[in-house]
Amino acid sequence: MKKALSAIAIGAAAVLALSACTDSAAPPSSAPVDNDSGELRTVRVAALPIAETGALWAAMDEGIFADHGIEVEVVPAQGGAQAIPGLLNGDIEFAIGQPFGPFRAALADLGAPIISNYASSLGADAEKDVNAVVALKSSGITGPADLAGKRVSVNSLGAAGDVTIMKAVKDAGGDPTTIEFVEVAFPDAQAQLEAGNIDAAWVPDPFMSMVAGGDGLIVVHPYQATIPGLSLLTNITTQKLIDEDPELVKDYSDAMTEALDWAQENPDAVRAAIVKNMGIPEAAAAGITLPVFTSTIDEAGLEDLADLAVEFGVLDQKPDFGKLLKLQ
Repeated sequence: MKKALSAIAIGAAAVLALSACTDSAAPPSSAPVDNDSGELRTVRVAALPIAETGALWAAMDEGIFADHGIEVEVVPAQGGAQAIPGLLNGDIEFAIGQPFGPFRAALADLGAPIISNYASSLGADAEKDVNAVVALKSSGITGPADLAGKRVSVNSLGAAGDVTIMKAVKDAGGDPTTIEFVEVAFPDAQAQLEAGNIDAAWVPDPFMSMVAGGDGLIVVHPYQATIPGLSLLTNITTQKLIDEDPELVKDYSDAMTEALDWAQENPDAVRAAIVKNMGIPEAAAAGITLPVFTSTIDEAGLEDLADLAVEFGVLDQKPDFGKLLKLQ
């Protein structure tokens, strides 16, 4: 059984709201400009208030997007699926999110494809990964099989979190069909654990480290346990924008590729951007497990993820990857 908590703490999300956020109703600049003229085209990009977004914030501060004639306005989001309506309505031009929003958009022929990767999880030989299922030490949960029959939170139901968790539980000998997934925003997961409203939570850093460094523990890194190196976040836009303004899509994609390559080589700048935009201490940021920042998509990993989603009944069928991927 899956349900959403009705009392997700809006205040916590507001605290983490990005300083670059603007009114989503404000119209973007749509006229093409000469990148050498000093004028910038403004685009709104939906992104989660999590550590991975540090690469975007840092690249913005570095001036990489401006060098490509783009000014980014970051709009906080909870997940890729929630950003799809905003893309289709024209409220935002791009989104950084999990691939399940585009999976479902492709199945419904809505025209919201993935144009590049953004971040990937770490390989099987890494000691940690960028997200984990965490639980309080007092819960008695110590491994993935113990999640059977428990209430486990994810930030977005029917996405990579619950699919990879179910696979990890199955592989450990537990019954994944007995898990009750509950939708909780990442910033609220620790409070819900401590209140006893959930038994375990799937979270990225800094929330993963906050729980595990206190009264909690890491139960499993589900991506690492199922599809190591899986695409964590992708860049998403609309087919309409690709058709009507291919120059803008190309400029954004080129800027994002440069930004991610730079972020991968400059982790200290990424951590500094996390401190600045999330208001967490430098010491906490130093302990964050960063992903692999890359615009290169791992199509085989996404296909494996889609197959798992069909196996566990999260998707009725596998999406057409010709509609799903419009790589720039």
